[in-house]
Amino acid sequence: MRTLFLLLFLTAPLCAGPLFIEGAKLEKLWGDGEFTEGPCLGPDGCIYFSDIGNRIMKFDPETKKVTEFRNPSGRSNGLKFDKEGNLYACEGASKGGNRRVSITPPKGEPKTLADKFDGKKFNSPNDLILDAKGRVYFTDPRYGGDEKREIDTESVYRIDPDGKVSLVTKDVEKPNGIVISPDGKTLYVADNNPAEKGARHLLSFPLKEDGTVGEKKILYTFKGRAIDGMAITKEGLVVATAGSGKEAGIYVFNPEGKVVDFLPTPEDPTNCCFAGKDMKTLYITAGKSLYRIDTKGVGFLR
Repeated sequence: MRTLFLLLFLTAPLCAGPLFIEGAKLEKLWGDGEFTEGPCLGPDGCIYFSDIGNRIMKFDPETKKVTEFRNPSGRSNGLKFDKEGNLYACEGASKGGNRRVSITPPKGEPKTLADKFDGKKFNSPNDLILDAKGRVYFTDPRYGGDEKREIDTESVYRIDPDGKVSLVTKDVEKPNGIVISPDGKTLYVADNNPAEKGARHLLSFPLKEDGTVGEKKILYTFKGRAIDGMAITKEGLVVATAGSGKEAGIYVFNPEGKVVDFLPTPEDPTNCCFAGKDMKTLYITAGKSLYRIDTKGVGFLR
């Protein structure tokens, strides 16, 4: 049934669903990147995103101009700002990569928030999310880079406000995108292993007050390219970038893991975020480009 449901989405024109507006147009904003990733809303209303290579870009919705914000970026991927305007970045592996989670204050230089667990260097921090208590949850897979691995597992970690790093779960194969439900009680993780028999799942974990998680639940399984990055709405819809070629697009899941909406994208999407004064504009990184589209949903941002 899931396959039939998805085929209907892929072959039908964009129509009204829980998130996307009937007839809404996907707007291409910029297409001069190497490999775009990790968009996030900045305190100035601009969209910051990684261009891997090794730089962070900034899109100004007022001028529609894209400028270079930071170069080099430590091979940044996932980005997030907190309410104080600090920029958190997952910096990955390969040439120029710092293999750390960094933090940059509004007026200051990047510094290491965490780069090790139990004295061992991270694989390649990929994506992150903050909770209401200021704790940072991030994924640490290894997709590329020939640096010697010090950690055998590809896991999810948590950084507490005091700097302590804890293992959240290693019950994943290649964790990628990560979001937390608006009520703070569910941690969603994309398990994206491109190997022939690799895990390609949307996972959920009960998230406890102390930052630990319960037993995982597989909500959805992909046959092709699985979820890369995710965002979430105030209503609790998981908005995920996945698929390749004709199946490339934005997959919208309800909390039970059912696909309830779909938007095709012309390039393979990597991540997304909500922005705008009403938080109804979805920005999407895909291929070498940055896109946006107006939606009916309201993005959730802590």
